[in-house]
Amino acid sequence: MNLKVTTTALLILLGTFAVQAQRYAFIDTDYILEQIPAYQEAVVEIDATAEKWQKQVEARYTEIEQMYTAYKAEQVLLTPDMKRKKEQEIIAKEKAAKEYQREKFGVEGSLFQLRQELIKPIQDQVYEAVQKMAEQKSYAVIFDKAASSSAIIYSNPKYDQSDEILQRLGFSKTTE
Repeated sequence: MNLKVTTTALLILLGTFAVQAQRYAFIDTDYILEQIPAYQEAVVEIDATAEKWQKQVEARYTEIEQMYTAYKAEQVLLTPDMKRKKEQEIIAKEKAAKEYQREKFGVEGSLFQLRQELIKPIQDQVYEAVQKMAEQKSYAVIFDKAASSSAIIYSNPKYDQSDEILQRLGFSKTTE
């Protein structure tokens, strides 16, 4: 009986030691990026470009509103053919303005591409530095406490238990 208690205590102690051996850390990428001059310059450039494009979009919509107001004022004097022509002009201008807005601010638009070009290389450098630190200091996981992300920024793949969970659910790992 005494041997069972000692063995159980030893296993619990070893299990606790194994859990404690995994090291965790956190970083604040917002703070880190704020300290990098190239990042600040990129943000300024992106904001200035976005503001310029936004003014161009607004100017296009202002022109469309003016065209529509003028059309409404002279509508009673126009022939049906002239009305249709004016309406088509307004619709074409509106479509062009929407297309321009999508081209600049859309998911794969110019602003997104500019962010990728200017900011992604800096973020990649930060990630590489985090990964090197994690490997050198034996961190299992590094969390990001930045307000913009609040996520795991690095995790050691040897602690990934996804395959075991799949196995427990009755699925096998798919091989490519």
